[in-house]
Amino acid sequence: MQSRMARPGSERIIFPLDVPALDQALPWVERLRDAVGVFKLGLELWAAAGPEAARRVRAATRAGLFLDLKLHDIPATVEGAARALRPLGPAMLTVHTSGGKAMLEAAVRGAGPDLCVLGVTRLTSLEASIDEVAELARLARESGCGGVVCSGAEARAVRSAVGPELRVICPGVRPAGGDAGDQVRVVTPSAAIAAGADYIVVGRPIRDAADPVAAAAAIAAEVSRALAS
Repeated sequence: MQSRMARPGSERIIFPLDVPALDQALPWVERLRDAVGVFKLGLELWAAAGPEAARRVRAATRAGLFLDLKLHDIPATVEGAARALRPLGPAMLTVHTSGGKAMLEAAVRGAGPDLCVLGVTRLTSLEASIDEVAELARLARESGCGGVVCSGAEARAVRSAVGPELRVICPGVRPAGGDAGDQVRVVTPSAAIAAGADYIVVGRPIRDAADPVAAAAAIAAEVSRALAS
């Protein structure tokens, strides 16, 4: 999914396109397409530009596309939504584990074999116990999900709960000394990787940096060191 010029460690970085319009998102894709591994399209941009945003982002880069739509509805509706999203070619799609086993299984059926369904445990803007998050992660695994989303604070417990096969994605990641913003449970990139994360979601530390490409490169280097240790 990455270009051949990508830096080691960058394939583990997910950059969220948290902007209100497609014409604001595409310059970020152009700028960072060799600096990160996945672009995340969330509710704000989806509400503004929908499937067209997904198509344009995919056309602009070889990096992966992550639809962070956090589906949560009755099983039949979620299954139909996941199936309808498949032609857009995303690599990952989020659903809320709080929707229950039947809903998660429906999402997996609708997504098919090539779209990884990620069960969102507890949002990083909320307090949560490790036991609660680990239990939701086990539910995602038992329902056939290909991965889970949790904070880095619970990544070690989640990895233990789901085993080595499932992907673990950690949002709320900040470099040491970075502003936590509206996130409650935050960790550094190296701590998240050391705890078992496969991918880290890093937005503001890159977007707000004086040199976003250099900021992404520094985070990629930290990830590489954590993977090597």
